[in-house]
Amino acid sequence: MDALTLFGLFAVTAMLVTYALEDRSHWFVLLFAMSCGLGSAYGFLQGAWPFGVVEAIWAVVAARRWCLRPR
Repeated sequence: MDALTLFGLFAVTAMLVTYALEDRSHWFVLLFAMSCGLGSAYGFLQGAWPFGVVEAIWAVVAARRWCLRPR
């Protein structure tokens, strides 16, 4: 397994875990947004730009949810 594949595995695993834990703390919403950003970077780095674009949009949506969520 090469470094790019490991990076992608880390990014999508972080997305899954932080999404599952979002109800526990508003910080998990922010971590989910950052994980989506990592997933987007992975998509662009591997040449799958549609995946990169969609993950970038998810990152913005999650960051907005974090900003609007009561603390």
